[in-house]
Amino acid sequence: MSTWSEDELCKIAEADDLHISPFREDGVTYGTPTWIWSVVVGDAVYVRAYNGKASRWYQAALRQKAGRITVAGMTKEVTFEPVDGPINDLIDDAYRAKYRSSPYLAPMIGSRARAATVKILPRETTT
Repeated sequence: MSTWSEDELCKIAEADDLHISPFREDGVTYGTPTWIWSVVVGDAVYVRAYNGKASRWYQAALRQKAGRITVAGMTKEVTFEPVDGPINDLIDDAYRAKYRSSPYLAPMIGSRARAATVKILPRETTT
């Protein structure tokens, strides 16, 4: 399994432009990029679906488990893992710190979005 570099994590932590594209049903074609908020906690990148588990990109991410993201001028092949448990408290704190002035913060740390938390990991690709 691949990991994020310190430089990548810093860029992602500072960026407000993450676009997520899970694979479509064929497992080859990328879905339409969806702009979402992202946070970095420790050595990992996390995102949440504003509309919760009903969100299309969230459902595709769980089903396909892979795709790509574009953020801070980088395009990365990635995998997606659902997240649950105590790490969500740290993710909430990261959302509060990064997006404290946004009127959308409360829903992003609410139970609906929190239930749709995804960890994004870089994926090794073969050429």
